[in-house]
Amino acid sequence: MALAVGTPAPAFTAKDTHGNTVSLSDFKGKTVVLYFYPKDDTPGCTKEACSFRDHYTAYQEKDIVVLGVSTDDETSHQKFTEKFNLPFPLLADVDRSIIKAYDVDGGGYAKRVTYVIDGNGMISHVYTSVKTETHAADILADLGV
Repeated sequence: MALAVGTPAPAFTAKDTHGNTVSLSDFKGKTVVLYFYPKDDTPGCTKEACSFRDHYTAYQEKDIVVLGVSTDDETSHQKFTEKFNLPFPLLADVDRSIIKAYDVDGGGYAKRVTYVIDGNGMISHVYTSVKTETHAADILADLGV
């Protein structure tokens, strides 16, 4: 069961696509869209990532951070990012610690769940039913962007 709106977002630290260490605390004061997905370069996950890519300018204009999370490693994330020209970081949660903290463990992979975390570190929106092709636009609409 996903974490509830109004609860504090669990802290995390992980390596991103380029080997940089990324922590939730790096984005204090900013809205963060933390989307979990099962696997790099699979049909639904690709549609979802490309949805965020195609709407990324709108997210940047509102200073909203987009982070994708799966159990894939940095090498897999690099290939996926290059293949589809993804402009945002993907976090390599190979030990599943973030997936477990956010209660989206699907038994070795991440369930498709998205959290919107406000600038104070609180969960403001939870998406457990995701239309991969329109997900990024749906979030923007919900945020009034």
